[in-house]
Amino acid sequence: MAMADVTVMGAGIFGVSVAYACARRGAKVQVIETRCLAAGSSGGIVGALAPHVPENWNPKKQFQLESLLMQPAFWARVEAESNVSSGYARLGRVQPLADDRAVELARQREVTAAELWGDAAEWRVIDAAEAGDWRPESPTGLYVWDSLTARASPRGACASLWWAAYNAHGARLSYDPMPARGKVVWATGYEGLAELSQALGRSVGTGVKGQAVEFKLDAADRPQIFADGLHIVPHHNGTVAVGSTSERDFDDPESTDDQCDALIEKARAVFPPLRDAPETFRWAGVRPRARSRAPMLGAWPDREGHFIANGGFKIGFGMAPKVGEVMADLVLEGRDTIPEGFRVEDSL
Repeated sequence: MAMADVTVMGAGIFGVSVAYACARRGAKVQVIETRCLAAGSSGGIVGALAPHVPENWNPKKQFQLESLLMQPAFWARVEAESNVSSGYARLGRVQPLADDRAVELARQREVTAAELWGDAAEWRVIDAAEAGDWRPESPTGLYVWDSLTARASPRGACASLWWAAYNAHGARLSYDPMPARGKVVWATGYEGLAELSQALGRSVGTGVKGQAVEFKLDAADRPQIFADGLHIVPHHNGTVAVGSTSERDFDDPESTDDQCDALIEKARAVFPPLRDAPETFRWAGVRPRARSRAPMLGAWPDREGHFIANGGFKIGFGMAPKVGEVMADLVLEGRDTIPEGFRVEDSL
């Protein structure tokens, strides 16, 4: 291709989101990837796009809210440009309430959600009759329903974004080592956090392994379930994904083990519809967790023309549309619209 204005290192969800946002603004973009599209944690199976609880509001939660609200129009445009399904659907989420204290807290959040989310989405307490037959047991007989939670197919979403960037906006992807040209954005996952830590002489983050499992169960129009720490996510392809573990210490980043067995046993105990559903796939990968626990966005310290977009951890897909926009603001226009708590310096 002609001399690139922007080189993005890494074709995970942050990398392709930044590439798409920059290419859509007219920049010549090349993406360099050493493995494959949606490598690492971006190639997972869970795809839960869930909001933070509506309380103790801060810039991180506001940023995530804005990104989640962008997504229906965002994915509709991306799919039209790529002709590839992202698997996106905003179908809400049901959570059982374990005791009276949980009910009291959920009712308080009804009030704060109305204040913070406005008419854009709702968070409210419902009973078993309203929850219907797609629900786990609840000791109180009550549940939280929120209409903001959505799902996407992680691999499908990455593919849809990439092909939109390529088809509609002329971006290019290379799997061969080649010189980085123009501004350089490093979106290289947990390995990138390790390299950045080494370069800066201090730890800026680490990798946290997760394991998840997929069941054959056609529930494409059903909401997500969050129960006993499990995300239970129906997908458009007739599967339901359940995840995930969080493992700080691990030897093999991509192998499943007895923790996955325990996950399956727990999921079937918690959620009756899964008890007779056949297991179809097990997944393991490592998610990049920045020291601040928020995404790490901004200029690479003391490296002119280089930028970081990393640390999506468990919320990367929900944050991705907005991450692409603020990184394009910074890289192409020099405008810093990165919120408090998300800067590279916040993890130093």
